[in-house]
Amino acid sequence: MKNFLAIDQGTTSSRAIIFNSDLQPISESQKEYDLSYPKDGWVELNVEDVIRTVRETVTSVLSDHLTIEACGITNQRETTVVWSKSSGEAIYPAIVWQDRRTHKYCNNLKLNGHEETIRNKTGLVLDPYFSATKVKWILDNVNGARDKAEEGDLLFGTIDTFLIYKLTGHQNHFTDVTNASRTMLFNIHTLEWDKELLELFDIPKSMLPEVLSCDGNFGDLNVNNINIPIRGVIGDQQAALVGQRCMKNGDMKSTYGTGCFLMANTEEKPVSINEGLLTTIAYTLDGKTHYAIEGSIYSCGNIIKWLRDKMNFFETSEQSESYLNINGESNNVLFLPAFNGLGAPFWDSDIRGGFYGLTQDSSIQDMVTACFNSVAFQTKEITSILEKYDIKVSSLLVDGGMVKNKTFCQILANSLEKEILQPQNVESTALGACIVAMAASGGDLNNVKVSDMDIFKPNVENTISIKKSYDEWKSYLIHTMRPK
Repeated sequence: MKNFLAIDQGTTSSRAIIFNSDLQPISESQKEYDLSYPKDGWVELNVEDVIRTVRETVTSVLSDHLTIEACGITNQRETTVVWSKSSGEAIYPAIVWQDRRTHKYCNNLKLNGHEETIRNKTGLVLDPYFSATKVKWILDNVNGARDKAEEGDLLFGTIDTFLIYKLTGHQNHFTDVTNASRTMLFNIHTLEWDKELLELFDIPKSMLPEVLSCDGNFGDLNVNNINIPIRGVIGDQQAALVGQRCMKNGDMKSTYGTGCFLMANTEEKPVSINEGLLTTIAYTLDGKTHYAIEGSIYSCGNIIKWLRDKMNFFETSEQSESYLNINGESNNVLFLPAFNGLGAPFWDSDIRGGFYGLTQDSSIQDMVTACFNSVAFQTKEITSILEKYDIKVSSLLVDGGMVKNKTFCQILANSLEKEILQPQNVESTALGACIVAMAASGGDLNNVKVSDMDIFKPNVENTISIKKSYDEWKSYLIHTMRPK
């Protein structure tokens, strides 16, 4: 039986999983690391932590008696790394996708009339979330960076690109179409780096990686003198789409990791919804490019981590479930999850988080429930927009670490008034990377089956009370948002 290695490089951890050809996980390792927050709205990570944890997890799962056919890599997408070609070392910490430091620059671009051009070419809103303004910031603020870039000594990449570069011994400077589509430099219609956008952001083309299809040949990973072909690369949310087998028009999933990302496949037609949702590339496999509509929520699992590590409400994330009211009742306590602004559909960089409605009677249970409710309410905002544009949401496939919490899944079902379908294997992101690598190695995607599902149906009695909480939360949000 053939085996495949999946590397899932996330925002706060790295994971390695070996799957067999039946797509059953047979070995797994995960290592967490910390982000840093040097200023308000800034989020950074040490790329050495990324490389170290990836190497450690891969080493942990490899076995002398297992032969690995190929490796698939999936990764946090917009996070930006700039490094020296001569030394191979990053010239600045990676700027994480959540980082908001370039919001004033983005606002200036909007005022100067560039928003529509960027959206038409890339399918993205003009926002600090994406890589382009992060690259420009590094070139403009790191001493000597722009001169080195002009001389051809600096390289740029999202985390996938940096991993490939490092794991192939500084040989290969590649990315795939899904990660390229999140840089705000890539034309999703021509499938090429866009000259006009490179000029707008003043980024030398020599910095950019070569773009391959998701099932391209990205070189050989070398760990502990073991060579494994890297035959699949795909951004984490697109990987989850593949892992959930959402391969047809209208197929939809929502991933609850550090952030939450709802994505609907639109097949070979890029669909634009100009209400804060993104048009992006879902994947290119076997020469065909599929597109997707996406809603991106910044804060999800990181809220639970904050409750655990900063508020000390519980010792493990799993313990959070015991603090939840299954009906979503929070004793009128509301939470605005805007640690670093809000993503879709609001795209507000200035707003910050907070609790509302606290009294002396408020409990930890109320506050924790309010936090989970806020994730469900943001999801409802996105699904409501999709339904306005006749994209049917009769049910929602979910995955990610947060949906291991069964009570949250029920709260989600009650909030959306939809069935929530949870695969028994919730690691859809790593599974998607494995599927892509397997397909590139000659496997048949048509034979890939979804695991058995747990189904959460909305409870009519609870939907009434949680709708009242949602309406109050929405009113609080609108009141808090600053006028543009």
